[in-house]
Amino acid sequence: MQIRTPIAFLLACSLCAAATGHAETGHDAWLRYARLQPAAAEHYRALPAATLALSDTIVLSTAQAELVRGVKGMLGRTLRIAWGVPTENAIIIGTVEQLRNVAPTLRVIENLRGDAFWLTAGEVRGFRCIIITAATDRGVLYGVFALLGRIARQEDIFRLNEFEQPSAPVRWVNQWDNLDGTIERGYAGGSIFFESGSVRPTLARVSEYARLLASVGINGCNVNNVNADPHILDPDFIPQLARIAEAFRPWGVQLGVAVDLSLPKTAGSLDTFDPLDVQVTNWWQKKFDEVYRAIPDFGGVVVKADSEGRPGPSFYGRTPAVAANVIARALKPHGGVVFYRAFVYDHHLDWTNLKNDRARAAYDIFHPLDGTFDDNVIIQIKYGPIDFQVREPVSPLFGGLPHTSTGIELQITQEYTGQQRHTCFLVPMWKGILDFDLRVNGRSTAVKQIVAGNGFPRPAGGYIGVVNVGRDQDWLGNHLAMANLFGFGRLAWNPNLTAKAIVDEWSRLTFGNDPAVVETISRIQMASWTAYESYTGVLGLQTLTNILGSHYGPGPESQEGNGWGQWIRADGHGVGVDRTVATGTGFVGQYSPEVGKIYESLPSTPEDLLLFFHHVPYTYKLHSGQTVIQTIYDLHYAGAEKAMQFVAQWKSLQHRVDDDRFHDVLAQLTYQSGHAIVWRDAIDDWFHRLSGIPDAKGRVGNHRRRIEAESMELQGYIPFAVTPWESASGGRAVVCVQPQPCTANYRFAGAKGWYDLEVAYFDQNNGVSKYEVFVGNQLVDEWLADSSLPATVPNGDSSTRRHVVGLALRPGDVLRIEGFPDGAEAAPLDYVEIYPE
Repeated sequence: MQIRTPIAFLLACSLCAAATGHAETGHDAWLRYARLQPAAAEHYRALPAATLALSDTIVLSTAQAELVRGVKGMLGRTLRIAWGVPTENAIIIGTVEQLRNVAPTLRVIENLRGDAFWLTAGEVRGFRCIIITAATDRGVLYGVFALLGRIARQEDIFRLNEFEQPSAPVRWVNQWDNLDGTIERGYAGGSIFFESGSVRPTLARVSEYARLLASVGINGCNVNNVNADPHILDPDFIPQLARIAEAFRPWGVQLGVAVDLSLPKTAGSLDTFDPLDVQVTNWWQKKFDEVYRAIPDFGGVVVKADSEGRPGPSFYGRTPAVAANVIARALKPHGGVVFYRAFVYDHHLDWTNLKNDRARAAYDIFHPLDGTFDDNVIIQIKYGPIDFQVREPVSPLFGGLPHTSTGIELQITQEYTGQQRHTCFLVPMWKGILDFDLRVNGRSTAVKQIVAGNGFPRPAGGYIGVVNVGRDQDWLGNHLAMANLFGFGRLAWNPNLTAKAIVDEWSRLTFGNDPAVVETISRIQMASWTAYESYTGVLGLQTLTNILGSHYGPGPESQEGNGWGQWIRADGHGVGVDRTVATGTGFVGQYSPEVGKIYESLPSTPEDLLLFFHHVPYTYKLHSGQTVIQTIYDLHYAGAEKAMQFVAQWKSLQHRVDDDRFHDVLAQLTYQSGHAIVWRDAIDDWFHRLSGIPDAKGRVGNHRRRIEAESMELQGYIPFAVTPWESASGGRAVVCVQPQPCTANYRFAGAKGWYDLEVAYFDQNNGVSKYEVFVGNQLVDEWLADSSLPATVPNGDSSTRRHVVGLALRPGDVLRIEGFPDGAEAAPLDYVEIYPE
């Protein structure tokens, strides 16, 4: 079905957007189209003055309007719009079929299929033209974005002959938005799709999001939480979903939704959701007929079942294949797809049974079903066998489904990697996963080949990224975090790109072409994942966050003693999970023999995954000659130090980056450097207490510049035992439980000089305490604890630091901190540290 939109409307919108001056909020992301410097713009003086569209379909009209918008923004020129045949030099956009009608003598590239596009320069009817063509309108739109990106990066566009083919047909994103407007694992404000149980009345931001997705080749978006609301396909809600599809459609993005398998019972009138019951089969068929009448280009559904309490086919003794195929057959006449998540496991495992292993679950359940899924079913597999950890091995299930279409599920929203409060560029990790060779049947079978449908010939497959953008101006709550969304799209299009090439491209589009800016941002981003890993969970221990709560701050004890299966098996003698075939859970046996041989052997296991596959004594020596426990201590200190370096590196960009984004990122990186110390101390202290082995360098548990709040002279403040204990220095803090302010005093006994002060405190989300710092009677700093950290009590989630610089201190000076409690937040303090400037 072709749906047409007046080009004048789209053009007016694009010109308004290009002409409107505004602060750099991050809203435009990598599509800023910032004005080029005159010398750079001069290189494009020969750009044709017109853009000619070979059709006025809605996507081609969008592409033409985007071309006008981009050129207007970057070069200050408004392209003339035209249709039909060229009457002057022009930028021609249209499908191959349309191009052949206009330029029958032009030699057109032969292998344009799907969303591939071709950029070239040539003569059409005697006029010099830049040509953007593809097999589909959507491919043309992708080509337009590619051309504009070249201009933004100041690259040549006049000697073009560029052909690009996406690696996989499926390049989708998932949003975990709830109908009430909240977002599960969302860290950037409320839903852009829903509020108060309905689709939002204004969907301009949805259209802007679709534009961002299209610019990196993403062609589908599931808009609601995989823990699906039962009303998502109610008869009165489908027309609301149709409004979202309408916002997506100009950008070639298909709408999808997550559905619960119990819908025939919970939302329908049936007394069962047994997939083998003919009533259930008929219900799904009628429901999707209804959906497609309202949304003819509906893409499909995501299913989470038999996982974390969600109902599933096991309730009736059925398999995931039986359930997936019932829905797939209802979708197939309409061209729809089922994404069935392989995230199926028992979260009530007996942790005392050393043979139990959550990592085994997906393979154990889905591998025996290989070849029984219909062709329009894609098994959506998380990249690792646990749950989006900072480092995991590749899920062996990718190699265990040679007769089934698969898609890799990556997480852009940083659920376990700092929740966008920490910069953590994930593309290097994803590259390692995608490039990993599973050696199925003794031949090369890289993950990127498998999910593209090439490793095992399959009709579908690809990439699914969990994004969870929100209503914050910068989409993800952190300017630098947008590199992960950009990087996901670029890898889904071309997984052979390097992480460095991707971050350089993103930096230039987002912050401009200043070499110092590009190099500095790239250096920070490329180091950020391993830095985060180093101060959180190392050697394959996973992230070591609080898995029973927010998944944010440190909480190593939470890994153990429960049924969730993210165990690290740490005790007084050693740490790690034995997953070998010989003595452990047998997980290693799920890999091909070539890969399994590597992980089965302790010496050949990569050390960054050592403790994922093996339980070893703390005294076990690594290839470096250091023991495991000393390596844990050292890496945590090194990671925190690296986070501090990010701040200094970013400061070097002042006046090279616009003030708004410079100060936003500086505040974020400064917070991260402080929270990295919280992580460092919590993990090192926990292992120190558990193992009883001291740090050979004398750092862990020995902070000579640290003054514990409970040791200061207190007025109103009282000591408080923090839970878990490792979340606070020494396990304790002080809290102000009276309505009036409390004080903590310390008499300085050091030498006369200039000093910096670090104040460690807790910033809860159930109050806005105020803090004031005095030297004698002179106020030297004050602030409000008003961040939105995920905690209502003092712990590792709420622990943070304030940096006060340039204090002139003299022996005998009294340093006084006054805390003003608010609500349920009792102005808690942990410690202060005093450093020579």
